[in-house]
Amino acid sequence: MNTDSGETPAASGSLKKRLRRDLARVPLLAWLWGAMAAVVLERFCGPQLADLLGLPKVPVLFGFLIILKQPLLIPSTVVFITLIYGLPILLVSRLLARPANRLAAFLLQGPLAVSVLIHLAFFYGTLHLWSDMSAYRVLTLKLTLIAVMLTLSLNVINGYMGEFSCSHPAFMALGAYAASVMTLAFFAKDKQFGEALLPTALGPFMFPLVLVVAGAVAAIGALVIAIPSFRTRGDYLAIISLAFLFIVKSLIENLEWLGGPRGLSSQPNYASLPTVFAWATACIWIINNFVRSTLGKALNAVRDDEIAADAMTVDTRRTKMVAFLFGAFWAGVAGGLFAHVLRYVNPGSFGLQNLAEVLAMVYFGGLNSVYGSIVGAVSLSLLGEALRPLELFKWIIIPLMLILVMIFRPTGLIAFREFDVRKLVQPKLNPDHEV
Repeated sequence: MNTDSGETPAASGSLKKRLRRDLARVPLLAWLWGAMAAVVLERFCGPQLADLLGLPKVPVLFGFLIILKQPLLIPSTVVFITLIYGLPILLVSRLLARPANRLAAFLLQGPLAVSVLIHLAFFYGTLHLWSDMSAYRVLTLKLTLIAVMLTLSLNVINGYMGEFSCSHPAFMALGAYAASVMTLAFFAKDKQFGEALLPTALGPFMFPLVLVVAGAVAAIGALVIAIPSFRTRGDYLAIISLAFLFIVKSLIENLEWLGGPRGLSSQPNYASLPTVFAWATACIWIINNFVRSTLGKALNAVRDDEIAADAMTVDTRRTKMVAFLFGAFWAGVAGGLFAHVLRYVNPGSFGLQNLAEVLAMVYFGGLNSVYGSIVGAVSLSLLGEALRPLELFKWIIIPLMLILVMIFRPTGLIAFREFDVRKLVQPKLNPDHEV
């Protein structure tokens, strides 16, 4: 009797430790293979399994929408998600851990960029196969990637710089309208701007340049805030940036050649999933390099103690202005993508609600962290879509979650953590080791 009662907890604890250790040895590449296997399984077996379990259709967002709309289908939905996603990901990633470790070790012998590109190719392939089953998934994925760009760019200002800016929706609006005007005027026949000024076939090839110009327009707009506000200290940036948001929104509403309050529509369909994914990847890479650079370290010094940073020969005003314009540029690029994903834009899309959503993503995920910005943007974007059937109650649940995070994790879920690509893609153990 003593043997049974004494050994069971120890055996249980040992099993948990072993399981945790085994899962920790699985490299990112194996997890990506497992995710791709699950997506392929859903593509070919999902409709039949959904029909067998009595589900009306394949769950488009991991079953959350079905659960909230039809609670009686919770058991069937849980079984579907477990059989299609849970078990295949665990089994495939565990079985392929050893070859994945060998491949990861081999790739790291060459340039890091090659390893990163291979990981990105598998990641994008998984996302493409998953989203290709539903137009709703494609739209949700595009908007989530744009949210990641917005959150990262705002974190540069509110997190790494330590200021509080409320102008990101205005920068996004400037980028969205600048990109829309250029594509509608130059590459589309539009009732607002008339015949296209350039051949329509050039549009997709010129779209990257359009987005760069949209980002530049947003950065120029940021100068209107940066020049007066960075001569002062304290909360003046928050006040000036909030005023700038209202000015931009009101200005667009009263410019008839921009569509006024009706907005602009019929933007060309240039923002495909590969395009949005490529820009989001570039944004993560460039912002991560920026915050880890000498300028990024100077930005942290300014945040921690501006007087001390100034005494150590850091040009605090120039550092803050560069960071502010840099964040505004990427908000403008995100705005241009947003306008061409929805193919419609109006001033109402860039108000206080949009500001609240982006701020929530930044502070929920974590300040001073690229990881945190990605986690905050993805989790709140998907949570917002998952809770859509609850309608009004959605805006009660999400704020309550944010309040709890602010109480127990004031700096966010993943704060002050560097994004190290090498640690992310390196093998978990010696590939010759028995897995």
